[in-house]
Amino acid sequence: MKKNRFLRASLLLLATLLLAASCKESKETSEVSPESEISFADEVKAEMQRSWSAYKEYAWGYDVLLPLSKKGFNWYEESLGISPIDAYSTLALMGLEAETQEIEAYALAMDWDKDVYVQIFEVNIRILGGLLAIYDHTQNPEVLAKAIDFGNRMLPAFDSPTGIPYHSVNLKTGAVSGNQGEGEGNVINVAQAATYLIEFGILSYYAKDPKYYQAAKRASKAIFDRRSELGLPGDYINVETGEWTNTWSYLQAGVDSYYEYLMKSTVLFPDPEVKAMWEASREAINTHYAEEFDGKLFYRCVDMNTGAVVKRSMSLYDAFYPAVQALDGDLENAERNMETWNWLWNKYQLLPTRYLYEEDKVEYSNSELNPEIVESAYYLHQITRDPKYLEWIKTYWKDMNTCCRNEVAFNAVEDVRTKEPKDYLATYFYAETLKYFYLAGVDQDGFDFNAYLFNTEAHPFKRSHFDPALAATYLGY
Repeated sequence: MKKNRFLRASLLLLATLLLAASCKESKETSEVSPESEISFADEVKAEMQRSWSAYKEYAWGYDVLLPLSKKGFNWYEESLGISPIDAYSTLALMGLEAETQEIEAYALAMDWDKDVYVQIFEVNIRILGGLLAIYDHTQNPEVLAKAIDFGNRMLPAFDSPTGIPYHSVNLKTGAVSGNQGEGEGNVINVAQAATYLIEFGILSYYAKDPKYYQAAKRASKAIFDRRSELGLPGDYINVETGEWTNTWSYLQAGVDSYYEYLMKSTVLFPDPEVKAMWEASREAINTHYAEEFDGKLFYRCVDMNTGAVVKRSMSLYDAFYPAVQALDGDLENAERNMETWNWLWNKYQLLPTRYLYEEDKVEYSNSELNPEIVESAYYLHQITRDPKYLEWIKTYWKDMNTCCRNEVAFNAVEDVRTKEPKDYLATYFYAETLKYFYLAGVDQDGFDFNAYLFNTEAHPFKRSHFDPALAATYLGY
C-alpha cells in the first residue's frame, strides 16, 4: 500500500515537472523577439482578437466557448448571446469597430421572448449591463429599447413578499422559480439578492422611469435592514420570509457584489440613503472581517450575530475589494489588502478558487482566469500612480499566458498547483480580464479612468452621462 502511494506521488511529481517544462517551452516559443517588440496593450489586444476569433469560429450562436474541444455551450435551453454582449465593451475600448458593429446587430436581432428560466443575478450583470454599455457607447435608441424590454422581463422576479428577487424568472411568461437546481428552494445568497443598483439605476435614468431603481433599492434595503446587531448580513436568505438560513458573513463570492454596489452606485447616483448603507457596512467590515495574520491583512469569515471566526479563508472573487477600498479613498487598507493578494498569486502563479490562510492550504484548487486581482491592481495603479502595480499586472499576464494560453484562446485550470487544463472559457474573460489588462497597458493617455464607472462585469459607463440632479428625479430618490 505504501508502495502504491509512493508510486502515485512519483507519477504526480513527474506530471507536474513535465507540465512545467511544457509551460516553459510554450512561454519561450511565444515570446516576441526584440526586433518585433510590441507594447503591452497591443499584446493584450492581439490576444483579444485571437480569442474572439476562436469564439466566432467555434461557438458563434452559443453562450460560451469551450476552447479545448473547440465547440460552444449554452447556459440554458436556448442561447442568450452572453459572450458577444459581454465582450462588446472590451472590443469597443480597443477600437475594434467591425467586431462591435457585428455584436450590436446581433444584440438587436435577439428575441428575448424565450420560454426559459434565467438566473436574475447572472443576466443582470452580463446581458442587461452589456446592453446598457452598448447604449452608453452608441446612444442608439434601438439598443435602449432592447435593454428596456429585457429589464421589463426581469422585473417579475422582484415581486416577492420581501422585495428580494427570486432566483430565476421565465423571460416569456414572467413566472418565477427558486433555486431548486441546487436544492435550496426559495433561498438565494446575498449577491444574488442585491446586485442591481447600478444596472437598474442606469436603466431608470435612460428610460426616465424610477421603477427599475426602486426595485433594486428595495432588494438592497431588504438585506441591509435584516443585518445583525453587529451590522453584518448572513450569506443565504429566504426570499419569501426574509429569514437567514445561514449566518456566515464575509466578503467572498455570495456576498461580494452586494458591498461593491452599495459603494459604487453612489458614484453615479448620489442617493443619500444608499450612501449611509455603505458607510455602515464599511465600518462593520473593518471591525469584524479584517484581521492581522502572519504579518498580512486578511478578511475572515465570521458569524453575523456573534462575530466569532467560522473560517479563515479567501476566495479569488474577494480580490475585488482593494479596488472598492481605493475608489472609496481608503488607500491604506487597499494597498495592504492588495499586498496579500499579490503574495497569494506569487505562491501559485494563479489564484486558487479558495485558500485557507490559517492552514496554508488550498481548499478549492480550480481557477477560471478571474479578473478581480487584475482589476484591483489596475485601480491602485490609476489612483496611486505607484509603478509596482503595473509590474504586478504584467506578472499576472505573463503567468496566465504561460500555462493558460492554448491553440485557439485561453482555458481555465482544474488545479493551480499542476495547471491541469479545463475546457472552459468564462464570458467574463472577454468582458473583464482582458479589459483590465488592456486598460493597464494603455494607461491614462489612452483611457481616462476617472471618467468612467465599471459595473461588476467591468462594463464601463461614462460618469458625465448622468446628471446628479436629473438622477434624483429619474430614479426617484
